Order: sequence, then C-alpha cells, then structure tokens
Amino acid sequence: MALLSLAERKKHAKVIIRELKRLFPRVRVFLNYRTSWELLAAVILSARCTDKKVNEVTTRLFKKYGKFNDYIRAKPREFERDIYETGFYRAKAKNILSAAKLIKEKFNSRIPKTITEMLEIPGVGRKTANIVLESAYGIVVGIPVDTHVGRLARVLGLSSYTDPEKIERDLMELIPKKEWRGISYRLIEYGRKFCPSRPHNHKECPLSKII
Repeated sequence: MALLSLAERKKHAKVIIRELKRLFPRVRVFLNYRTSWELLAAVILSARCTDKKVNEVTTRLFKKYGKFNDYIRAKPREFERDIYETGFYRAKAKNILSAAKLIKEKFNSRIPKTITEMLEIPGVGRKTANIVLESAYGIVVGIPVDTHVGRLARVLGLSSYTDPEKIERDLMELIPKKEWRGISYRLIEYGRKFCPSRPHNHKECPLSKII
C-alpha cells in the first residue's frame, strides 16, 4: 500500500483501530509471568524467539529461579544452559544477569516505573520498556514495536520506515493515546491469524477490504 498523507493516515488509523478492536476485543502480552521481573526477563528472552518457545523455557526457568535474588547468585554458564533453547543465549544471559544486579543496586530490587530509568537497564530498549511498563504497571508512554508490528505498520500504510523507533513515532502521531494500550498485541494477533509474513494475497485480509 502506498504511503498516504498525514490526514489520510489518521483517518486510516481510526478505521484500523476500530476493526482490530472488533476482531480482538481482549488482548494481553503473550508471555507468561508472575512478577514484573519475570516479565522483563521473558521479554529479553523473546528477542528473535517465538513466544511459545519462551514460555516453554520460562516454565522451567521460573521454577529454578523462584526469587529475584536467585538471579543475582546465578552462575553465568549454568544460566546460559538454562536459556539455551531461546537462541543468542550468551548475550541474553549476560543482559538478564546484569539487569538483575543493576536493578538490585540502583533500584532497590524493583523494576522502575519510568521509561528513562528502564532504558538504563542492560538489554532494555524502547520495545521492552514499553511492554513491561504497560503490562506490569499499566503505564503507557509509547507503543511497543517488534518485527511483526513494524511489518504490519508498513503493510497497512501507517509508516514507511524500518527503524522501530521511527515506526513508533509514526504510530504515536497517528493513533490517539487512549488507544495505545494493546494496539501492538492486536496487530500481532492480526498478523498471526490473517496477515502472516509469508507471501499471500493481502486483498484477502480483513483490513484490506475496508481501508
């Protein structure tokens, strides 16, 4: 779809939001967790890994490391083996264990509630910060943009960028703030059910028929 003017894209976004809410009235983060720390760890693990696989791994991981301080005491090599199946396990293990130490030392073992502080944590970018703030605390300051959200933003004519932060800025400009909560999960659900990344006829997708 060709990129539309700002005014057209705002009208466009309104229609898209209405239909997505009709298709997916209730959405939540797809990762399983019990605490804000577990959510943060799960989101870090989800990079370049399916939510299904992450949930399989964290079922075991969160039993083994039942308390936050268990991550402070964790042995890096053993932890790498514990998360091996999620891929990029060395970098992820380093980020998670470093994050735990920083959160303990700087934030008194509590996940901070501002995006500025969140971005100080190893392994945390805007996507991760937005997900944790929204899902753990109900604080909505942005729109999480992963590869699926970015792809659909381009498919639906909401952005022409490939950079996640630029896509997020476009979406925040087009979508009223009251609709930011849950929009990413609705787009992901839409991609999974109707508009996957593999080649297909976009004209057959529900949104293509109304926009």
